[in-house]
Amino acid sequence: MHIQVIEYGDLMDSYSHLARLMKALGHPVRLQILQVLREGEACVCHLEAVLGQRQAYISQQLMRLRDAGLVTDRREGMNVFYSLADESISALLDSALAAASAIRGENLSLAPPSAGNPVTCSCPKCRPVSVFQTQEGAPTR
Repeated sequence: MHIQVIEYGDLMDSYSHLARLMKALGHPVRLQILQVLREGEACVCHLEAVLGQRQAYISQQLMRLRDAGLVTDRREGMNVFYSLADESISALLDSALAAASAIRGENLSLAPPSAGNPVTCSCPKCRPVSVFQTQEGAPTR
């Protein structure tokens, strides 16, 4: 018989990491951001348009999500695009919603924050391709 010895410090590190993750998930706007990012990467201006929040507030919430390891970012010119750090985060959100539904005794659902709202974002990813541009974004002659 093999007995695995777990050091108390290692165990507490695991609990601390999980607590930081759960704390980052414990805010409605951060959950909305994660819901938008389930659809694909988005820039701050897109999140601002979808959620109807100020840019500084969105950036503050993204910083908390990034510090918790829930989102990653990449820079493209002047824009920073955010995405889920791992697909398991989407499964975590599904599990949390299922648990919340069971606890509440009713079926809860999360509509995408942009449902029914036209999004007016001027980032290169969101704005339509001009008639004078190719699909790659290079001007035509």
